[in-house]
Amino acid sequence: MTTLASPSQGPTVTLSMWRVEMRAGQQGPPHVFDTEQIWHLLAGQAQVSVGTEQLMLSPGDTVVLPAGTERQVTARVDAQLIVCGRGDAVVQVPGEAAPRGIPPWIE
Repeated sequence: MTTLASPSQGPTVTLSMWRVEMRAGQQGPPHVFDTEQIWHLLAGQAQVSVGTEQLMLSPGDTVVLPAGTERQVTARVDAQLIVCGRGDAVVQVPGEAAPRGIPPWIE
């Protein structure tokens, strides 16, 4: 995760944008954000699980991930994505007692 813009960097007040680079086979944990996010695949191929739906992204594809919906991202080959969302978004991992808070790359 590489922060490109965020409220702590200024001048945006509420939005964040970050770059995600994943190696082939790398998978993020299932998680839920309290705000929506927009994911855009620059290169590679990624599978995005959104609730019960499975989406396969190719370069140029964009998906809006709704707030409150469990999601998981898996790189099928080396992948590069750009993500945009709120800089105050709180993440929770299902099964954990408390939210993890705001990830540092979006603050």
